[in-house]
Amino acid sequence: MSELNLQQQTDEKWMDYALSLAHKAELENEIPVGAVLIKDDQIIAEGWNLSILNHDACGHAEIMAIRNAGQALENYRLIDCTLYVTLEPCPMCAGALVHARIKRLVYGAGDYKTGAAGSVFDLVRSDKLNHQIEVTSGIYADECAMKISAFFKRRRKEKKALKKMATEATTREQNDI
Repeated sequence: MSELNLQQQTDEKWMDYALSLAHKAELENEIPVGAVLIKDDQIIAEGWNLSILNHDACGHAEIMAIRNAGQALENYRLIDCTLYVTLEPCPMCAGALVHARIKRLVYGAGDYKTGAAGSVFDLVRSDKLNHQIEVTSGIYADECAMKISAFFKRRRKEKKALKKMATEATTREQNDI
């Protein structure tokens, strides 16, 4: 098997794992994004979105994985590590990846509103910063994108149903007066 095929298989294995972490986020009614940090083909740390639950704008999957990895390795520099994440990192997360000295970033779906690994910005490969990250994108892109799209579709449907219920309750109250 060629080295390229082996890398593809490894990337798919860990992206599949990141998708399982995205599912954990969704079970907590969070935006379904999962991240796993790997070194020497071993899990160092993992994370999933917890912004809503923790009332924390920094509670993104990547940040949670980086924090957990720092504790596990007892070092904020995550040398020779690869981060697998289901959605392209935002500028905050991209900056954290650069500061942590992540070697490689692999992401699934591109984020065409706030992506900072090539879609809107390219902070992780900027020669203006002191560290650049190797990037592989599009691993299970469709699956990752569909998971997020389905989540937001469900949320819109739920909000519409709640709004309808509130309107009906108001109408009943007005009719009772």
